[in-house]
Amino acid sequence: MVEILVPFFVFFSLGSVGIAFSPVGKALARRLGGRDEALEGAALTEVDALREDVAALKAELGEVQERLDFAERLLAQARERGALGSGGS
Repeated sequence: MVEILVPFFVFFSLGSVGIAFSPVGKALARRLGGRDEALEGAALTEVDALREDVAALKAELGEVQERLDFAERLLAQARERGALGSGGS
């Protein structure tokens, strides 16, 4: 019975040490160790900046949609008056 447990123990020990020094083990240690206030502050600042960028893009997209609607109305009016051709060859 001991002959079976020794290789298992050695394999388990070496695997545990290998995982502990791997990137996964380091990430797990950081996760279990607690919060890093500096990283959280930087992440929150970045999230706020991204939210501002998204808001600006939404406003710009709204303006583009209004311009497109305006151009479509002008084209529809021109077609009704016969100022434009059928669009085909």
